[in-house]
Amino acid sequence: MDRLAKLHQKRYGKLPDSIVPLRSDGSDRKIYRLFSGDQTVIGIIGNDFDENMAFVEFSNHFWKNGLRVPEIYISDLRNGVYLEQDLGDDTLFDWMMKIRSQSGFSSEVQEMYRQVIEYLPNFQIKAGMTIDYTFCYQHVIFGKHSMAWDLNYFKNRFLDVFYKKPLDQAAVEKDFNTLIDFLMHEERKYFLYRDFQSRNVMIKNRLPYFIDYQSGRKGALQYDVASLLFDAKADLPEWFRQEMVQAYLQKVQEFIPVEHDRFMKYYYGFVLIRMMQAFGAYGYLSVVKGKKHFFKSVPFAIANLKLLLEKNPEIFQLVPTLTEVYSNLITDHELIKFGKEDE
Repeated sequence: MDRLAKLHQKRYGKLPDSIVPLRSDGSDRKIYRLFSGDQTVIGIIGNDFDENMAFVEFSNHFWKNGLRVPEIYISDLRNGVYLEQDLGDDTLFDWMMKIRSQSGFSSEVQEMYRQVIEYLPNFQIKAGMTIDYTFCYQHVIFGKHSMAWDLNYFKNRFLDVFYKKPLDQAAVEKDFNTLIDFLMHEERKYFLYRDFQSRNVMIKNRLPYFIDYQSGRKGALQYDVASLLFDAKADLPEWFRQEMVQAYLQKVQEFIPVEHDRFMKYYYGFVLIRMMQAFGAYGYLSVVKGKKHFFKSVPFAIANLKLLLEKNPEIFQLVPTLTEVYSNLITDHELIKFGKEDE
């Protein structure tokens, strides 16, 4: 915290009155709120230079393009610290759950989600067309390598730990490659936020603000839409998901022409790959990192998978072995019970 205090002094000419740690969820970064009189700022300590660079540079680019992201006040990337605008404590998820506990899935919640999904093209297209992708710290494009990483993350961190039936490794690998080859036919020239979900949107003055885009890269439009609408614990109704996809597509037309049928052809493939990435993350963070609360999302993720199987999009015809795996997961009552008991 000394590094943050010194950075605060450099920016504001005085040390902060106090520094309070904040929750960092799945991130390895440490997040703090620095108080100085009536003023507060958020301080970040991160050990990954490239990750810090990506966040600061992307933030500066989005800020210059008028997007609602935290302003970066000062950074010292060599020492792994920076100060940014304080957007408060209300993530979209927390804000929504307070309302849903009293009023259900109300029009207020629906309208906020509409604001969020309709804002997404500002990142993907408006700012994405001029962003400097050399600052991407993992991969520059969501292509074969990124997709294979996500799918193997699902296999290694979730299936290998929790799947109870024998797994035909060769058949699973074949399905992975088939899914990747299919998705590679879609255009991947837009900014892909990578983790566009309800805990990475802050609600301030009844407006959504956006954080945690440092893993961004070039990719297809569908991935971030899938990330938001199939965010497991957000537990969005299926009718509302369908409505939001149409609202998104209508908004995108203000930026670029998009063919509806082509978008939907690939959409559920990206829903699947995002779901599998999320399962892998729940396994990794809960088992390896010891953050057990992430396992609470598993029953919701399984419910999403069950709904998708019932909806039966054409994508399942391409991945018969994975479809069998999914069918076994949704009937694994011990796994669902384990996730609920972990609450």
